[in-house]
Amino acid sequence: MVNTDARTREITARLVRARRLRSAWIPRSEFALARMRRLGDIVLAGALLALTLPLLVIVGLGIKCESQGPMFEKQMCIARGGRRFYLLRFRTTAHALERRGGSRPHVTTVGQFLRYTRMEGLPQLVNVLRGEMSLFDPDQYSPSFLD
Repeated sequence: MVNTDARTREITARLVRARRLRSAWIPRSEFALARMRRLGDIVLAGALLALTLPLLVIVGLGIKCESQGPMFEKQMCIARGGRRFYLLRFRTTAHALERRGGSRPHVTTVGQFLRYTRMEGLPQLVNVLRGEMSLFDPDQYSPSFLD
């Protein structure tokens, strides 16, 4: 019986030390959590931009070759705290100068491909690097678009 009690105390002591060690690595303030989230945003968005940069250049050239106008659409959004920023996306429709009659925008061939593969939002990684958006949003709150 003495052997069992000593073993139980040893296991309990190890568990207590492990909990203390684990809790030492957990940030205790909102500021620290926000910093960790921002660091994760920068690392992940930077890595994804570096990996997709050749693809972004090819898509941008395809948009410029197919139609006139800018490569990107800018859409006004509201961030947390009421800050406004422009959300970047690849342009998938014909520029306003190229539209011939009617108010419905014409989707370009490159635009159809971008929408099918859902790559039109890749430039939003730039918004993440600027700190306007976050990949790690604890509240699952997406920016609401202005009318």
